[in-house]
Amino acid sequence: MLRLENISYSVAGRPLIEEASATIPTGHKVGLVGRNGTGKTTLFRMIRGELALDSGRITLPARARIGGVAQEVPGNEVSLVDTVLAADTERAALLAEESEDAGRIAEIQTRLADIDAWSAEGRASAILRGLGFTAQEMQMPCSAFSGGWRMRVALAAVLFSEPDLLLLDEPTNYLDLEGALWLESYLARYPHTVLVISHDRGLLNRAVGSILHLEDRKLTLYQGPYDTFAATRHARLLAAEAEAKKQEARRAHLQSYVDRFRYKADKARQAQSRLKALSKMTPISLPQEAALRAFSFPAPEELSPPILRLEGASVGYDGAPVLSQLDLRIDQDDRIALLGRNGEGKSTLSKLLSGKLDAISGKITKASKLRVGYFAQHQVDELHIDETPLDHIRRLRPGETPAKLRARLGGFGIGAEQADTLVGSLSGGQKARLSLMLATIDAPHMLILDEPTNHLDIESREALVEALTAYSGAVVLVSHDMHLLSLVADRLWLVSGGRVAPYEGDLESYRRSLLGQPEKKPQKPKPAKPKRPSREAILDLRADVKKCEERIEKLEKMRERLDELLADPTLYTERKHALPELQRKDVELTEAMARAEKLWETALAKLEGATA
Repeated sequence: MLRLENISYSVAGRPLIEEASATIPTGHKVGLVGRNGTGKTTLFRMIRGELALDSGRITLPARARIGGVAQEVPGNEVSLVDTVLAADTERAALLAEESEDAGRIAEIQTRLADIDAWSAEGRASAILRGLGFTAQEMQMPCSAFSGGWRMRVALAAVLFSEPDLLLLDEPTNYLDLEGALWLESYLARYPHTVLVISHDRGLLNRAVGSILHLEDRKLTLYQGPYDTFAATRHARLLAAEAEAKKQEARRAHLQSYVDRFRYKADKARQAQSRLKALSKMTPISLPQEAALRAFSFPAPEELSPPILRLEGASVGYDGAPVLSQLDLRIDQDDRIALLGRNGEGKSTLSKLLSGKLDAISGKITKASKLRVGYFAQHQVDELHIDETPLDHIRRLRPGETPAKLRARLGGFGIGAEQADTLVGSLSGGQKARLSLMLATIDAPHMLILDEPTNHLDIESREALVEALTAYSGAVVLVSHDMHLLSLVADRLWLVSGGRVAPYEGDLESYRRSLLGQPEKKPQKPKPAKPKRPSREAILDLRADVKKCEERIEKLEKMRERLDELLADPTLYTERKHALPELQRKDVELTEAMARAEKLWETALAKLEGATA
């Protein structure tokens, strides 16, 4: 069990986490969420003991092993599979130990059997395969791979070592869709405690059972996946907002009385009492919500369809085709997601469509005025770190006024302060926003996005969905974010075996195919035998419906009372000790309401079926 008890931590005198508490039971899978900059990664460092707390304490079971992804895997000549195997330090030490003592040799063999050492290579290979490596690549040295691929090896190593507490910080940022889906499935089955920082709604909905929210320097644990957390939190915010409005109206009424009568002798005492009441009213402060900073994609003029067509085209490198026989058409209203395992050619196709890579053969027809915007993750790394965002945009629009340039940056959530900050000092999310702005500055008719959500928090990802939905040009997406793909894409292209073809299923069927799950077949309903229910049976069903309705009504009254208690400002100042219990009741009440409504729907359906 991981306990965080009244922990506080400051950076340069500024409180980052203040008297925050949470308890994570052993074996639970928890997603840590919060706005960028709230201190999620810092919290991980405190749990690992890398940072000293200002106050409070963090406790774990004795001898519990904490594991996280190494910042970098060395580019040495050790093979990938051996690098992963070495992560199990106990196994490696036992295999390396030399002894002539028969008793010690027996102990070593027994312990190796206990930790299942002889199947280790198979387990390591399975993890590497799930993260996108082929059998041949597993035998290659780490030095043969780029930094992003070596990060996958680091992830494979920590998963293989199976620590008692697994800490993962944005693990899907360097994975493709296939790897991200595999990781979701793996974490859901992981035998120990997991705490994962992520902005990937798919992972937070399918791989974890609780959400730990870091906001306003406090920690709040919510039961259920991310969507349940979002719904519960939304309801709480609405209640707090309503209570804040009531308080404001009360404050205005008291102030009005004071303003009218404070200088009248016969009313002075009453006015003074109201002044005291005003001074005692603690303002109800709503949580610092991350503003849904919208992206503003400029609108292109409409072109006649198709805007791009490929006929018998092939594309590759150094004359060797990666993709062949491409017969594809793109219209301006298309929203296309590229699916396919890593290495099949998704990025190659993206470069061909964007004009960054020429076709080896075949015919490509483009609209004469076609403008294409292209965003790939590597472009974030190609920004000039010694220049400001204002310098970047001024290079492309030298004739525009500073006010106009700043307005363009503001349309992508880059405020006045960030506009004059060196890019090297910006966060990953701010750099991604700058790159997106540069990619769309010419109002492209087609926007090609290769992993656009890396480094964007959940609010920014939702803003990107809104912008792409409103955008009047074509969109071609490569992303590991299933939530983004499901909301934006209406066409799926599968890149596989050197070909590109429409994928006939949906994203859910594609996910099942990647995980090796059987396709769900619609079950044929069995013909029901006509049977007239008795009068007593109908009365029983009506009684069941009434019971369910009474239960829901009772829960709604309990909800109203609990919302009043949670909205009481003294709960967050003078009665902090009561807050955890009320939060626990809040979660239990939400779950009870969901169960009660489901029972009511079932009972009502039975009654309607019996009386039809």
